[in-house]
Amino acid sequence: MKGENKMSKTHYRKVFKSDHLGCADLEDFIEQSSDLIFTIKQVRQEFGAKVAGKKIDANIAYFSENIKPLVLNATNSKTLKQLSGSSFVDDWCNLTIQLYIDESASLMGTRVGGVRISPKIIQKKKIEIVPENEELWNRAITAYKKSKSFDVIEKHAIITNENKQIIKELCDE
Repeated sequence: MKGENKMSKTHYRKVFKSDHLGCADLEDFIEQSSDLIFTIKQVRQEFGAKVAGKKIDANIAYFSENIKPLVLNATNSKTLKQLSGSSFVDDWCNLTIQLYIDESASLMGTRVGGVRISPKIIQKKKIEIVPENEELWNRAITAYKKSKSFDVIEKHAIITNENKQIIKELCDE
């Protein structure tokens, strides 16, 4: 089976359906050459959440990207505390993180591998505001109308001087 295309193979963990992010899911992203960088949209404390067939109380991170939520174990929670500078799950929103597979992670003394959050601070690439991206362009116009400044826009995106001038002219009409 050596030399066989990895894309045509099925990971053994796929049969164990999970509503939460696991190693098998990350391996799919890795096969697609993903950098495993995601943004936390929300962290909720869920009581009686069904995880791996058991009901547990857990902090669960939901992402802006279309991926499964991640159950935050103690190790990953400590990493988020370090990255955010806060022990409060409410302050972990909007953090951009990088995930990886830790083959040495263990459960009850058995090495099982696990999803880990990298302790490195990740700077998310800023998207450029251009008229062709109509949704983002309209949001930039709205933001400029409110503040008459590009400061807020430039915290989250890149905008050329030429496009700034176009937006100014549109808003001054």
